[in-house]
Amino acid sequence: MLRLLSITNFATIERLEIELAPGFSVLTGETGAGKSIVVDALGLLLGGRSDVGMVRSGASQSRVEGVFLVGGDIAQSINLVLDEYGIDFGEEEIILAREVNLEGRNTCRVNGRIVPLRLLSTLAEHLVDIHGQNQHLSLLRVPEHMDILDHYGGLWQLRNEVAHEVRHLTEVQQELDRLRKDEADLALRADFLRRQVGEISAANLRPTEDENLTLERDRVANAERIVTLSDRVCQALYDGFDRQESVMDLLGQVSKDLLQLEQLDPSFGQNIELVDTLTHQVDDFARGLRSYRDGIEYSTERLYELEDRLELINGLKRKYGRTIGEILVFGERASQELERVHHSEALVEELKSREMDLRRQVGGLAGQLSNARQQAAGRLADAIKEEVAGLALGHAEVLVDIRQSDSEDGVPVGTADLGLSTTPSSSGESFSRVAFNGTGIDSVELLISLNPGEPPRPLARVASGGEASRLMLAIRAILSTADQIPILVFDEVDAGIGGRVGGVVGRKLWDLSKSHQVLCVTHLPQIACYADYHVKVAKLASGGRTVTSVEVLDGDARVTELSQMLGSESGATRASVVEMLRQTGIWKESTMERPPINDT
Repeated sequence: MLRLLSITNFATIERLEIELAPGFSVLTGETGAGKSIVVDALGLLLGGRSDVGMVRSGASQSRVEGVFLVGGDIAQSINLVLDEYGIDFGEEEIILAREVNLEGRNTCRVNGRIVPLRLLSTLAEHLVDIHGQNQHLSLLRVPEHMDILDHYGGLWQLRNEVAHEVRHLTEVQQELDRLRKDEADLALRADFLRRQVGEISAANLRPTEDENLTLERDRVANAERIVTLSDRVCQALYDGFDRQESVMDLLGQVSKDLLQLEQLDPSFGQNIELVDTLTHQVDDFARGLRSYRDGIEYSTERLYELEDRLELINGLKRKYGRTIGEILVFGERASQELERVHHSEALVEELKSREMDLRRQVGGLAGQLSNARQQAAGRLADAIKEEVAGLALGHAEVLVDIRQSDSEDGVPVGTADLGLSTTPSSSGESFSRVAFNGTGIDSVELLISLNPGEPPRPLARVASGGEASRLMLAIRAILSTADQIPILVFDEVDAGIGGRVGGVVGRKLWDLSKSHQVLCVTHLPQIACYADYHVKVAKLASGGRTVTSVEVLDGDARVTELSQMLGSESGATRASVVEMLRQTGIWKESTMERPPINDT
């Protein structure tokens, strides 16, 4: 339950603390006093949208804080949520706080720890259900009707499974569309890559081949000059020129002279070894040069071959890279891309198969969901009829209409009871191609007849504002039993109804408070008199400013407030209020004894 609500600098509220009790509580007061502002503040605390206009004029920030007592299954659920954030749950008490400053920044806290806003919203799903002003109008929005049915039937998990598979199917379809759209471009790209890879592969390049070819080309092109120069060097080494001695002859003479010097000075012995070594090196060099010279052969045909090969390599360099290494890398990348392009064709076939599988999965799950909705629809209609009978709508007939639509692009649903044309599959099973979305294959609408003999029709064409409000109260009562949210807030649920029906609504809210903490903002004394805890909200002028205050009413103060709500403080009116409270007490005692209010 909500034990304490503290509001500071929020709209017209300067500072307000409301202590609440289990059971049925009402907030009453003049129009504009700030009753709904209290509900708005609670909505802000529970993750609602913030606005700098919420900050009271002259203040730098507004703050809302709530102390909740929880236990049982609710405590376990909340504990699981808080564990993810490393927050200590405490002893069945959780404190939520939210601050909004003039710059629009939000600060959210749980048990004193700063947390993301989404955590407040998550906790709100476990703690409070706020039925705001004019929310009964949501009944006129047909898409809301499916949510009501799925909520009542406990079908959200199956519906989420359908939505999950539909998202996968949509992703596959989008990827298929992209690949099909790019199919022509991919074909051109594949042809281009194929030519590049083929050209590089056909060249059969080898690393540093261009350097070796350049050397060989230069030798062949300059063969005559190379042979001439080689002959001259060989002649100088062995034969000499114009009666001059050769290098080898001179080295031989040097060696002889050194031998004689050694006889005169033994220290020259090491020089003889050097000359001998030099002589052998020159001889080796000469032999190698002669062999090189003899290997030189001029061939016009070979020169043409070398030029052509180098021209081919240079052409590839101009296209694909500055070196053979870069050309080979380019070819490898092109080959890999070509493989991916080829793979995309196989991927299309793979995605087509995946799409068919997902369609069958979606169809199967959606069929299960539709059948479950059909089963829950009758129970929901009966439950609503029973609830509204106690709200002065005893002649109401309710129908939950569930329909599907044929679609060539739909999913196959193998249910014969959908009322659609069927197509035999390859296995002989009959199935329907049914339109679908993330909620399944159904469209759901609540139809109602308020007068005997009239067929059920859409709510927007039948129900007035007051009737829609009572219908929403009935539905809330039904759903609250299903979802076990511990705190229910009704902001002006009396919209569009009069005093006669107000008493019925009051009894319904009090009955609902047997299993929930119920907080209601109302203008009708016929509702307020059923409250276990009565809070008056008033707007006062103080220090030239408007402030909102609250007062817990009991005894004579409560009689006065209810009398004012009836429009008079005369003795007759007060006597009427006293009698109304007495009759209310008798009715409460006559009903089944209320089970103890669980803190959940």
